[in-house]
Amino acid sequence: MRNLILTAALALTTALPATAETIRVGMSGGYFPFTFTRADELQGFEVDLMNAIGEITGDDIEFVTMSFSGLIGALESGRIDTVANQITITPEREAKFAFTQPYVYDGAQVVVKAGNEDAITGPESLSGKSVAVNLGSNFEELLRGLPNASEIDIRTYESNIEQDTALGRVDAFVMDRVSSAQVIKESPLPLALAGQPFSEIRNALPFRNDEAGQALRDKVDAAITTLKENGRLAEISQKWLDADVTKPLADPAE
Repeated sequence: MRNLILTAALALTTALPATAETIRVGMSGGYFPFTFTRADELQGFEVDLMNAIGEITGDDIEFVTMSFSGLIGALESGRIDTVANQITITPEREAKFAFTQPYVYDGAQVVVKAGNEDAITGPESLSGKSVAVNLGSNFEELLRGLPNASEIDIRTYESNIEQDTALGRVDAFVMDRVSSAQVIKESPLPLALAGQPFSEIRNALPFRNDEAGQALRDKVDAAITTLKENGRLAEISQKWLDADVTKPLADPAE
């Protein structure tokens, strides 16, 4: 799937490269509502975001889907140019990749079968419980870093759809605060939020930390700034999430 050429209006207002490049964007296609397939069409928040970025930069956007656990390796090996799959900025990742500015501010959320939210009220009450989480995700890292991690039966899955199905066999799953409400709405199982979000996170696009990767990062980052300023990023957020998650959860100065 590729983004189309710029409209005449954008061509007049945006400085474009003489020749369009192709930005290869890796995503799982299994993380509703950010990237998923419906009626054989790849869609979601991340798809709309990358297409909007391509409209501004004048580049073609090529989506490459694979398992979530393989995305970072594909970026490192040069098979893709970036990952659009709610990649959280961490110190370890910042040491390896060149990140854009955050475009989603989020938090980890525990989700349980409806009726169990009084027994499981957050990460501190997961001891002795079986918990599903995306393999290789920031949420798996958060779970394994909890003080009571050794007491949690952590089970990894490749997508939140698989986690949803797994709730027939586990006590809870952990995912991002933003999409948890959407998953609950779409799930055939009766699900509920357990406690408040924990561990605020910032999600951004990673690029290889070399000269070419940094240059591409800078171009994409400038496009994200434009999307924030003209309100398009907030519109994409409202479309898929019924909320604007593109601003920090709280002002650090407050």
